Amino acid sequence: MPKATWNGAVIAQSDETVMVEGNHYFPPDAVDERYLQASDRTSVCPWKGVASYSDVVVDGQVNSGAAWTYREPKAKAAHIRDHVAFWGGVQVG
Repeated sequence: MPKATWNGAVIAQSDETVMVEGNHYFPPDAVDERYLQASDRTSVCPWKGVASYSDVVVDGQVNSGAAWTYREPKAKAAHIRDHVAFWGGVQVG
C-alpha cells in the first residue's frame, strides 16, 4: 500500500492512489490533514492547472511546500481533483 512519510509520521496511505507523471496522488480521505498547513505558494501546469501547496509539519519541523493539490484542475486532470501529492524529502512508496 503506497504511503507518504516524513520525520517519522505517516502523512498519507492508500491503495487507491492515482499515478500522474511519476507521482502518487492520494485521495483526500487518505491524507492526515493535521500534518498539512496551507501556504500561499502556487504553480501552474499547462495541462493540469493551478497547484496549491501546503507545508508538511511534524513535531514542530516544517517541510515547506512539500505537498500539493489541484483544487480546480483542468478537464484532462479532473481525476486528481483534491488529491494530494508529495515531494521535498517526503518518502512515498
